[in-house]
Amino acid sequence: MLKGKCVVLGVTGSIAAYKIASLASALVKLHADVHVIMTHNATNFINPITFETLTSNKCLIDTFDRNFQYNVEHVALAKRADVFMVAPASANVIGKIAHGIADDMLTTTIMAAKCKKFISPAMNTNMFENPILQDNLEILRKYGYEIIEPANGYLACGDTGAGKMPEPEILLQYILKEIAFDHDLQGKKILVTAGPTQEAIDPVRYISNHSTGKMGYAIARAAMLRGASVTLVTGPVAIEPPMFVEVVDIASAGDMAREVKQRAAKQDIIIKAAAVADFTPKTTATEKIKKADSEEASIALDRTEDILAYLGKNKVKNQVICGFSMETQNMLENSKAKLKKKNVDMIVANNLKVEGAGFGTETNVVTVITKSNVKELPKMTKDEVAIAILDEIIALQ
Repeated sequence: MLKGKCVVLGVTGSIAAYKIASLASALVKLHADVHVIMTHNATNFINPITFETLTSNKCLIDTFDRNFQYNVEHVALAKRADVFMVAPASANVIGKIAHGIADDMLTTTIMAAKCKKFISPAMNTNMFENPILQDNLEILRKYGYEIIEPANGYLACGDTGAGKMPEPEILLQYILKEIAFDHDLQGKKILVTAGPTQEAIDPVRYISNHSTGKMGYAIARAAMLRGASVTLVTGPVAIEPPMFVEVVDIASAGDMAREVKQRAAKQDIIIKAAAVADFTPKTTATEKIKKADSEEASIALDRTEDILAYLGKNKVKNQVICGFSMETQNMLENSKAKLKKKNVDMIVANNLKVEGAGFGTETNVVTVITKSNVKELPKMTKDEVAIAILDEIIALQ
């Protein structure tokens, strides 16, 4: 994912420095070229050899170190960097960067870098809340640095409060958001629906389906990584939502229809990947529902609102609408009919009987259908399918 990308990590004197080894390792596994610059104080918390072993690059500490191939090293590395993250960032280094003091390898390199720069403060709560430190962070924001807000929690000093560096997995997401993909969806507003809906029968039971939401969540994350402003309207699922995405939790098909209608007209792209329960119990069936423990009892049902049909009927100019079609037979014929009937631009179809497709899997096998083309995709991970779907949507615009 990050092949050909250069990531520079600046590590300062904080107990959280040891966590950056996990971040460096994760970046290397994604094929990034990772370079670590440490302050002298940082070497008291983690040995530079750790980073050199993980990254296969020399860990830079001393501006005047002669033990590398000659060039103006801080300038050369600054030019190569696609993203620069200082984590953990101490109050001292934050103050120096904010006021243009470049007196070590880390501060001179970041001063010369023109790429995206992240600062992840990590320190005692009282230090973090100090007005001087907060003023320095505002200065950095003014000059285009992105500040990653620290987490609240138990700190090494024994205090509990703000100042805890976020976990490496979270820091990684900031880097991926910046450089994982070209931002070919920058400025686009995308609404994605995902997961199942639940139609209550009574206070205990409901009608639903087997959707896990994995496909819709993968699409939302891929769109975010490509620069879009993403809203994810999601039914109840057991997976973590992607970062940097607006998440709207719903339960029933009626809830989903309401949220989608409120937002639809302002979206450039709408992707309905949710598996909506097609029926809801009639209110007139209350008495029968109460007796549902008996074999003779039945439940009267009404169809839920057809959200995709509503979107097609109320489609605005230059808007792209993509729906999903899950079939067990006659997949192409049924999906083509759905494309026309619903007045949408694209249908992503799959056959639930095909190995590797459908609910609950990590993979999917889909066919992308538009008015002018039918494209069968091989079995891929759902993340890969999400990228391919967005590629096809971009081609329509």
